[in-house]
Amino acid sequence: MQRNQLLLIGLAVAVISVLFAFGRISPKVHGHDHEGHDHAAEGAPMAETKAADFNDLLKKAKEKVPADKLVEITGLENTVVRGDVQTQQITAYRQLYTIWDNLNELPIAAHYAAEAAKLENSGKSLTFAANLFLDHLSHTQDAGVRQWEAEKAKELLDRAIALEPNNDTLKVKKGTLLVISNSSAPMEGIGILREVAERNPDFLDAQLTLANFSITSGQFDKAIERMEKVLERKPDEPKAMFLLAVAHQSKGENEKAIDLLRQCRKLIKDPALAAEIDEYIKSIK
Repeated sequence: MQRNQLLLIGLAVAVISVLFAFGRISPKVHGHDHEGHDHAAEGAPMAETKAADFNDLLKKAKEKVPADKLVEITGLENTVVRGDVQTQQITAYRQLYTIWDNLNELPIAAHYAAEAAKLENSGKSLTFAANLFLDHLSHTQDAGVRQWEAEKAKELLDRAIALEPNNDTLKVKKGTLLVISNSSAPMEGIGILREVAERNPDFLDAQLTLANFSITSGQFDKAIERMEKVLERKPDEPKAMFLLAVAHQSKGENEKAIDLLRQCRKLIKDPALAAEIDEYIKSIK
């Protein structure tokens, strides 16, 4: 999976600024072989990878745990197995999540947060657990772990959407995940994103994500058209302005890109982001 695709996950998870996501990398200019072909959609899935096995991950993680902490973990695992009251199981899973999180074993922690969330069955807890997987997925270099986390995140998002069918934020996360993960249905993901964007044109996350996929697949004109429509409705939206600049720069239209970046910079209050935009401008002059 390419770095800019990983950053897309961060966008869907945290609804972070596209400025933050793109400000730390130079956009990769793709060829135009996909332009005009709907089958290429607005993104491309990562190569097929076998998902990691949780038990293998757990065994490896336990090898690094101090003996006293391992005793505590084993006790909680036994509580889950023996517990016949759901609230006891939820409590044990949450404690296991906290322990593993403190040990900085984030995939293991996310697993136990997910187990607690599935028992609790609330949109809030399911979304929290899904976000844990998605956040780590955007940073890990292990393809098998990424695939496992993508599958777990999708399961949790499906459960959350079933409880909150009108939650467009969850739908954008799922749509993004289906496109960039080893999914058999990337077009389903694009369809979800398009449905949200068409039904609710002002839902910025869907518009930005689709434009971002257009850029990563070399469909720069599609990205330009989408961001121009956003800016017609919201002329001072810096994220859309930035992506529009990226699309123009990717086409080799550097002067247009620089003009947009300068306009964007005026709207940015964060000095660090403003400085990175300055560096981006210098890099394409």
